[in-house]
Amino acid sequence: MSHKKYTFSCGIFSVSVLLAVLLLAPLRATGAEMDKPSESIEITDFPEVIKSAVNTTLEGALQTGSAFEAGIASWYGRAFQGRRTASGERFDMNLLTAAHKTLPLGTVVLVRNPVNGQTVEVTINDRGPYLKDRIIDLSYRAALLLGMIQSGKQAVEVHRR
Repeated sequence: MSHKKYTFSCGIFSVSVLLAVLLLAPLRATGAEMDKPSESIEITDFPEVIKSAVNTTLEGALQTGSAFEAGIASWYGRAFQGRRTASGERFDMNLLTAAHKTLPLGTVVLVRNPVNGQTVEVTINDRGPYLKDRIIDLSYRAALLLGMIQSGKQAVEVHRR
């Protein structure tokens, strides 16, 4: 298996695990139980949005040319507030900005969360992320709009504008 396929498989697996945790957590939190211990939840029991997200793969997006890059995004916020970015401007966690390793500073990209379909346009104004498995670091506000604050990281597609 090639490295790229391995990366996508891990990302898709992470998304699947996250979906399972998010969907089953309310059952545990409310004390609700299934009628029979052997019962299982099938994909047909999920809302249409979840079915769509489960069937969306980042690898498919790349093969069709609909994504410039696909992988894991993370976000940064308060700890970096006011610090200088690679572009020279001060980081503002409430602006729609991001850090990328190679894209030219000032580039505007559309970031899509394939799990919930949310998108956000961000301007690249910093360098990073510096973790091997990440492709983009989003500002707090961009991550909030993508619905990834609690998880801290999320599989995403990055589309050039």
